[in-house]
Amino acid sequence: MDILQKITALRNELNQHNYNYYVLDEPTITDYEFDLKLKELQELEVKHPEYFDEDSPTQRVGGAITKNFNTIPHEYRMYSLDNSYSKEELLEWEKRVQKGLGTDNIQYTCELKYDGASISIRYENGRLVRAVTRGDGFQGDEVTTNIKTIRAVPIKLKGDFPDKFDIRGEIILPLEGFAKMNQEMIEAGETPYANPRNTASGSLKLQDSGEVAKRPLDCLLYSIIGPNLPFNTQFEGLEHARKWGFKVPKQAKLANSIDEVLAFIDHWDTHRHDLPYETDGVVIKVNDLHQQDELGYTAKSPRWAVAYKFKAERASTRLKEITYQVGRTGAITPVANLEPVQLGGTTVKRASLHNADQIEKLDIRVGDEVYVEKGGEIIPKIIAVDFTKRPVDSMPTIYIDKCPECFTQLERKEGEAQHYCPNFYGCPPQIVGRIQHYISRKAMDIEGLGGETVTLLYNAGLVHNYADLYDLKKEQVVPLERMADKSAENLVNGIEKSKEIPFERVLYALGIRYVGETVAKKLARHYKTIDNLAAANLLELILVDEIGERIAQSVMDFFQNEENRKLIERLKGYGVQLEAVASGNTSVSDTLAGKIFVVSGVFTKFSRDELKNAIEANGGKVGSSISSKTHYVVAGDNMGPAKLEKANQLGVAIISEDEFIKLLSDSGS
Repeated sequence: MDILQKITALRNELNQHNYNYYVLDEPTITDYEFDLKLKELQELEVKHPEYFDEDSPTQRVGGAITKNFNTIPHEYRMYSLDNSYSKEELLEWEKRVQKGLGTDNIQYTCELKYDGASISIRYENGRLVRAVTRGDGFQGDEVTTNIKTIRAVPIKLKGDFPDKFDIRGEIILPLEGFAKMNQEMIEAGETPYANPRNTASGSLKLQDSGEVAKRPLDCLLYSIIGPNLPFNTQFEGLEHARKWGFKVPKQAKLANSIDEVLAFIDHWDTHRHDLPYETDGVVIKVNDLHQQDELGYTAKSPRWAVAYKFKAERASTRLKEITYQVGRTGAITPVANLEPVQLGGTTVKRASLHNADQIEKLDIRVGDEVYVEKGGEIIPKIIAVDFTKRPVDSMPTIYIDKCPECFTQLERKEGEAQHYCPNFYGCPPQIVGRIQHYISRKAMDIEGLGGETVTLLYNAGLVHNYADLYDLKKEQVVPLERMADKSAENLVNGIEKSKEIPFERVLYALGIRYVGETVAKKLARHYKTIDNLAAANLLELILVDEIGERIAQSVMDFFQNEENRKLIERLKGYGVQLEAVASGNTSVSDTLAGKIFVVSGVFTKFSRDELKNAIEANGGKVGSSISSKTHYVVAGDNMGPAKLEKANQLGVAIISEDEFIKLLSDSGS
């Protein structure tokens, strides 16, 4: 056997042993025997560098240094899941699914909800080409080098797989490995890690991939996304993934009814502590991919999936003090400062008290023994007081009446739970908060400028609003704390580059109350320019799709303020994008103007998204359900019988894919 054959044979053998151990959990040789073979391969590769292969098992040990993690857009958005906490909420979700599909003949896939860090990994021609963190769902950080050190992640696939697809999985740290890491930290006299989830997430952003390789990270796959996939259901997708070499938990189960789903939940609520890793619930998905496509998405979540969260962990501790925070909108949030207590693997020192009504309702007082819960929320909350342990000298909590930062008299509008500081342009946390919102990732995403730096700039008197950012000079920034010559240059360049950010994100960045990402997109697409939006009256705003009176009034209030109008004029002068840039495919014609379409079923010539884009590009509107206002249903194969019946009852025209194409071609589109 020549050297190349021997190297190739060793690589293939070690890859198979890796698969047996890390994916199948069925090792066929000892760790010692594996290490001997790996060492033999390493020695051969050192002697024969001409046979180097980046996919060799020896490359799993890492060693490459990543100074900066590039931000990469997700080709397929990573949505969040809606949460449910009770059987009743789950049954309500099922009713919405049945109504959306027009049938109760639905199968579900049940999978455990792994508590780790989400990852998206791209494979092309059977090779791992890129790994990106979840980020904000639209874009994340590229961590390919670090992911390649995780032995459960295949570098090259086996069998018959599509040319190009993404896998979605959870990077976790098994409990046994986490305990071993902490023991080593303690023995070295260092502070142990808080919990497996945070440690797994932090590991992905370590600059030295060699350090990542030392951590016993695992990757559990939960979905495959891409064109022309060779399966029709979620459960089949999991089975295909196993054959290609991915680690797919064996606990996943196909359920033929919601009762079977509930039985799965009950079982794992009891047995979850027997698992080798942390899980905090069950993810239930409509199994049929065509039905998933039919149900689609809300602005944040898929309609075809929901996470059932196990009952939250609870602990009791003493309330030491109540402090008050001021948000960028002036909203006051009371915060409970607690005696440190362990909860859900973390040390909890603070909890949200929400508002004055919540404090009064629970009769929370300083010195009380309180019950703290950590459920679906990131921030723990106080849910009750142990009145048997209340001190005899306890005094009722009196909610503050002045801003803790600028001492302005607080206001509380009728029908609202929170108090507000009305000193919008003079209260430091509001000023800093608005600038921090402006530069945030989903808004202007200014590279080199973070929340702490904004505070430094404000405290130094260099910025008092987000328009001031564009006047900053490098020499003004360099003297700031922790700011070197290069970082100051990056900051100024990042601010300059933000002038390229599209109008819809600029509109979100302005921080108009109630105008989130989705509302900003709708307003930007409808009005096209900031001047058109500023000139709109209340009725005109309310007539925009999904814009209610509260949002409309808030938009008007914003533009009626003289300070805001001055800021807008300054941003215009700096060249910030305050008009929508016409895109070649956004507006083809107004042929379908005033017409509402519902797209249902599976199509042969186009995807559902392509049909929807064509409708909107020609002035039409896509509806989510059939109603008396619907003009056409574009029907494909497997259209739900209930939808068909409803369309017929209402007299809505049902057209095929070809008839829709003819509708456009007859009008010259």
